[in-house]
Amino acid sequence: MISSAAAFHRFGLGPRPGDLDGFEARPALRADVADRTATLLDDPALLGSGEALVAMIRYREAQAATRTGNNNMLLVPEVQERVTAESIYRAEIAARVARIAGASVGFGERLVAFWNDHFAIEASAGMNERALVGAFEREAIRPHVLGFFRDLLGAATKHPAMLSYLDNAQSVGPNSPAGRAGGRGLNENHARELLELHTIGVDAGYTQTDVTALARILTGWSFVAGEDQATPIGSFVFRAEAHEPGPQAVLGLTYTQPGLGQGEAVLDFLAAHPATARHVALGLARHFVADDPSPGLVARLAETFVATGGDLRAVALALIDSDDAHTGATRLKPPQDFLWSSLRALGVAPEPRQVVAVLGALGQPLFNPPSPEGFDDDGATWLAPDAMTTRLDVAEQFAAAATPALPPGDLAEAVLGDALASESLVAILSAESEVQAIAMLLMLPEFQRR
Repeated sequence: MISSAAAFHRFGLGPRPGDLDGFEARPALRADVADRTATLLDDPALLGSGEALVAMIRYREAQAATRTGNNNMLLVPEVQERVTAESIYRAEIAARVARIAGASVGFGERLVAFWNDHFAIEASAGMNERALVGAFEREAIRPHVLGFFRDLLGAATKHPAMLSYLDNAQSVGPNSPAGRAGGRGLNENHARELLELHTIGVDAGYTQTDVTALARILTGWSFVAGEDQATPIGSFVFRAEAHEPGPQAVLGLTYTQPGLGQGEAVLDFLAAHPATARHVALGLARHFVADDPSPGLVARLAETFVATGGDLRAVALALIDSDDAHTGATRLKPPQDFLWSSLRALGVAPEPRQVVAVLGALGQPLFNPPSPEGFDDDGATWLAPDAMTTRLDVAEQFAAAATPALPPGDLAEAVLGDALASESLVAILSAESEVQAIAMLLMLPEFQRR
């Protein structure tokens, strides 16, 4: 069994000085997710999806006014401020850093990160995506990570960020009124990722025919993108004129429901599918425990998913209650987890610009995975020699900026507890300077691994 301190690093965000005092892993982790609303992030300073889309409209108007020399337009207050996708993005990062720094254990926050990556959206895909990725996490992910998978799946599938990123808002059924009128056609991106990544997984036996049929079912699933409509901007909307009419067969079942109900019925089926339970269980076990988790752990999580109707809090509790989750070799923390545990250990609060730079250099920028697959979740991805050199650079930067309340040796014991090897403590105490000792602490195998 791993130590209680190691469990804090494996399941949480890494301890701050004092967090390990009286810490018992399972009770503390259970308490961290006892409230199903614990992962919500309500910050009035952050823009909702609709507000972010309006801000992008204003920004584009300002850009157009600059190009055409329309000085009257530039005098409009909203245009003068020029809220950009980047300013929205960095405000979201600042809010996450504050949440991470203040979390007691951070098991719930780790679950948020897992599910946000499961339903991955690239902030660099476009201006709208960059402006919406933070709102997507707050509106679609956080309310449901301790709820039921079907609700999470529906919220993520219908969110304007996902509908924009995977091009479903522009997908039109060939035989729909809009399709017969010409112009846009069928787009299969959302349907493919819904099957391959979000639900049953690539090994579940679906075919290209299933993907195409699901893409037809999802036609008409869109969002309000302009301000001149009765429904608020950013809201999900079903556009009947773009929906492919008629029955469609997916994974051996034929769906004859009219309109929006057809897609909702498919989501019901996929959310309850045993392959979805296995896909989710394997992903959680890999994220928290090991690249190759024990079959028993994966089976227990999948069985809990099925038995509870996809209750994600119950699955999370099954994870931390399993002995298999508290055993086995540790593995390297991904860059984000390394950064979060470092800032918590040292009590530093980096600016959003620094977070963007550090995570970009380390290869795991916040809200910006390389594809809809999200970030690789195996330890080997982050073990390249140049990656470790970059980690050392980051450790030295933070060590130089930190003013820790404890001497380096005491700090090491405070954040590593019984996971701290005696030779590691000797090395820290033998360092030539406090900055060197702190940087060494952040680079210890006990700190780098979880």
